[in-house]
Amino acid sequence: MPDIVNTEQAQAWNGFEGAHWARNQDRWNAVNEGFNEPLLDAVGITGGHRVLDLGCGSGQTTRLAALRAPGGHALGLDLSGPMLAAARDRAEREGVANVSFAQGDAQVHPFEAGAFDAAMSRYGVMFFADPVAAFGNVGRALRPGGRLAFVCPADAVLNGWVTAMTSLRDVLPVGDFGQPGLPGMFSLAAPERINDVLSAAGFVDVDVDRAEAYGAWGQGAEDAAEFLLGTGPGRHLMERADPTARARARSALTDHLRAYEAADGTVLLRSTSWLVTAHRPVTT
Repeated sequence: MPDIVNTEQAQAWNGFEGAHWARNQDRWNAVNEGFNEPLLDAVGITGGHRVLDLGCGSGQTTRLAALRAPGGHALGLDLSGPMLAAARDRAEREGVANVSFAQGDAQVHPFEAGAFDAAMSRYGVMFFADPVAAFGNVGRALRPGGRLAFVCPADAVLNGWVTAMTSLRDVLPVGDFGQPGLPGMFSLAAPERINDVLSAAGFVDVDVDRAEAYGAWGQGAEDAAEFLLGTGPGRHLMERADPTARARARSALTDHLRAYEAADGTVLLRSTSWLVTAHRPVTT
């Protein structure tokens, strides 16, 4: 693998977590794809654009960006070998030719200066070891005036999957799971933090707007509960509990999720995020 400074995340996304997301890419897309159109509209891709997709995972957003730029190209960058293999396979099967994928750490990846017209990310920018350095590196990869757009989670309590997991506090050792401001998923949950990081990284015209979408977490409460408990955070909590507590957690989570079943049985949970846009300055 190329130079990596975010070694902890690289280990996770090339182990269980990456394999899980690659294996369940369609399920994760069903959870998150409600943000695809707002994100793609915000980044403003046109026919000849060169687009960088940060933390591209299994590549759905990269492929969609490429389709919006038929005369351009989309590059997906991610730490995860398993997810990138899935991304390349899906792009080939779907016949999306103006797309490519690279394994690397956005904080130190040797991007060509000014190589991209736009950079984007759907939930791929919260885990940087040094976010100012990472966004600074991305900024240098953009042409002067180039646009950045990304989606990241807002306050944990406004996200249904977090509420579902923290409802198990009496059964599992939830601790500070989902607490805003901690390193990880909710590291950019505060708008002032986003502004501070992007400004320090050299971006201008920072705009932070609230966005909401409902994701499909499973077909029926039992299926959704098993999926949630099989994710990285769910698996971590379950591994710290005894068999009796794990059984109680499955039952309690299933009961909690029944309230979110739609008429067809699909479990729909609200995700509340920040849709962030910024620009590289035209002149420095």
